[in-house]
Amino acid sequence: MFMYFKKEDMAGTHYTWSTDDKKHVFTGQPSRRAFDRFNGDQVLFLINFYGSTLEEFSVQDGRALENDILNRLPTNASSEMSVINWMRRSCLTGLDSKPEPS
Repeated sequence: MFMYFKKEDMAGTHYTWSTDDKKHVFTGQPSRRAFDRFNGDQVLFLINFYGSTLEEFSVQDGRALENDILNRLPTNASSEMSVINWMRRSCLTGLDSKPEPS
């Protein structure tokens, strides 16, 4: 079961957040749009997008992904797609070895 990860679930306090009229930017599919690891709306969007591709995704999984983005994501991950690809390759071991989405 997929559970949406919310702003309130995030552990980080270093994020910047958009005003309500700009949140619509982070909908749909990840793109080649530049990634900013300090943009809370964008990090939340990518965590939820990735979680939606898994059969099961919990708040704990979202926190593990958030931690991995903060501490393990390479600095050269410059687009949303590069972050998603990195999650697919790297974060699975941090999510209790859940199977990769097809």
